[in-house]
Parts: sequence; structure tokens; C-alpha cells
Amino acid sequence: MQEKFPKFLENRLTKIYGEEEKNKIIEGYKRKRVVTFRVNTLKSNTEKIKNFLENKKIIFKEVSWNKEAFIIENLKEEEIKKLLIYENGEIYLQSLSSMIPPIILNPKENENILDMAAAPGGKTTEIAALSQNEAMITACEKNKIRAERLKYNLNKQGATRVNVMVEDARKLDNFFSFDKILLDSPCSGSGTFNVFEEKFTEELIKRSVKLQEELLIKGLKILKPGGELVYSTCSILQEENEEVINKALGIVKNIEIVPIEDIFKEIPKIPNSINGTICIKPDINYEGFFVAKLRRRK
Repeated sequence: MQEKFPKFLENRLTKIYGEEEKNKIIEGYKRKRVVTFRVNTLKSNTEKIKNFLENKKIIFKEVSWNKEAFIIENLKEEEIKKLLIYENGEIYLQSLSSMIPPIILNPKENENILDMAAAPGGKTTEIAALSQNEAMITACEKNKIRAERLKYNLNKQGATRVNVMVEDARKLDNFFSFDKILLDSPCSGSGTFNVFEEKFTEELIKRSVKLQEELLIKGLKILKPGGELVYSTCSILQEENEEVINKALGIVKNIEIVPIEDIFKEIPKIPNSINGTICIKPDINYEGFFVAKLRRRK
């Protein structure tokens, strides 16, 4: 762990967002983030979980934009993992930011949905829950060990209509066709605490951008006419977000940006260069995160 904030990243953030915004972002990185989880509606409901928490004297806050999300104020993750509701798969430990892309995807019953980079399964199981297990989900994970973890979480959460493909989503045949696609892309993690890790380098950003471009172009090519793709990263760098989208839009035609509904008013945001997308500012409650919705014109 490096104690100092990477100078190259500080310079990048200053160039993109200005000195004042950059300082706020760095302060957000340093805050110890709250513990949050999502109620798994395939196995439980919010009232039951509230009653459980109250009986255990666990202090919690609710989240305005997601009635299934809870902020826990007096327990650590390790302690939550010992609770029966966790062991039973009634809740899923997940950051608030990462709960947002599946909500924006808005999965419905009988839709054919692809999760392009699915492990460990937080967003895949959320898609299953939001569609009441009625969507047909294909979950890609190229790493065999991570794919096993994905299968474990799907089973624990009761997500029964998910087909796991141990495959690099970039290699999917173009004969595939999906109503909706979630691409929560591998990234540098510039929206999270790992910027203080030794492994956070400029080379990591470059590798991430190349992978993101290839995944997004593939996803847009296998999207049905009228279908929608949600692109997200836990990065706040334009080269991993807006620039990746703009490059893909220059290659794959008949794609448009769909403005994200403003149900996330309370979330701290950073200005970004594509209207209708959101870039979340890291703070005590949220990881830095970027989300955009794209649609193939009919």
C-alpha cells in the first residue's frame, strides 16, 4: 500500500475537474466507506429484514432511491457475514454505487439479458431479483475460479434462470442477440480506494481502456434493435468512460445515448462531458462510479 496519492492521477483529476473538485475527490477517497447491503427479494423482503435488524439492535438507514438498500451504522462487514440473514442469502453485501447499473437496466420478465463481466455476481443476482427470476440471463466470466464464485452466489441468492458461460465476452459469436446488456466493465478502479495500491499505474489504465473498448463494441454489435445496454465502471477518468463510449459510437452505428432518469438526486456527482450519463463522486457512502445507457435504434 502506498501512503501518498499517485501524482499522475492527481494531475489527471486536476486537468479534468479542476483544483477544487480534485481536492474533494481525494478527500472522498480517504473516508472510510459505510457498510451497505441489498435485500434479496427472491428470498426475503424489506419489512422482514427491518424487523430482524431492529430486534438485533442493529442501527440502519434507508436509501431514498432504492427501498431494498440499507446502510448499516454499527456493524462491520465481518459481523454482518455472521448473521443468519446473510448466511441464508436473504441479503447481499454490495456497495450503493454498484446497485445502480441494474436499476438503470430495468430488467423485465422474459427479456433475454447478457451480463458481460458477471463475477462475483452482485449485479447478476440483482438483475434476477429485479425481474423476479423471470428474465433469461446469460452471465459471462472468463476466469474459471471467478466463474465458480459466481455460480456459488447465484445458487445462494436463488437466481435460478441464469446460464453461466465461462467465456471472454469479447469472443461471443455475433449470432447472439440480446434485449438488454449490462457491461460493468473491468477498470482501473480510479473511483475506489485501490488508487492507494502499488498496482495502480498508468499502464493499468491503458490496459483497462483497451479492454473496455473491445467489450463495449462487442456488446453494441449483439444488441437487438430497440435493445438497451448499460455501461458502467468504478472509474472517474474520462478515458475509461466518455472517451470509450465516443469511440464505440464512432464504430458501431445506429446507437444513441438514453438519458438516465434523475431518481438519483441525493447522490454526489462529478460533472462529465456526456449529457444524460452520471459520474458519482467518491465519499463516505459511495464509490466513484460512471454509468451510461445506450440504445440501438430500430
